[in-house]
Amino acid sequence: MIRFKRSDHFQEWLDSPRGKPARGRVLTRLDNATRGNFGDSEPVGNGISEMRIHHGPGYRVYFTRIDEVVYLLLIGGEKSTQKRDIRRAKQIADEFGKRSEP
Repeated sequence: MIRFKRSDHFQEWLDSPRGKPARGRVLTRLDNATRGNFGDSEPVGNGISEMRIHHGPGYRVYFTRIDEVVYLLLIGGEKSTQKRDIRRAKQIADEFGKRSEP
């Protein structure tokens, strides 16, 4: 079974006023993804993928794989902030990679 770890950035977004309306749908999608059904997801570069949730303003969840069955949720956002969110997700993944090195 696939597991997800949440970055602080992702959790802050999910708890924020912008993320709260998406919370139920995001958690449902993540539950489906734990069983291997990622739904509408596409790679956006540098090992980062975007999970698209077609509701409201078009929610996005950015994630990266960190081992066989564990994925790191990097950040969430909306279609309107997509380019900025992708850049930020790549930065967070780079920071995580540097922190996780021995």
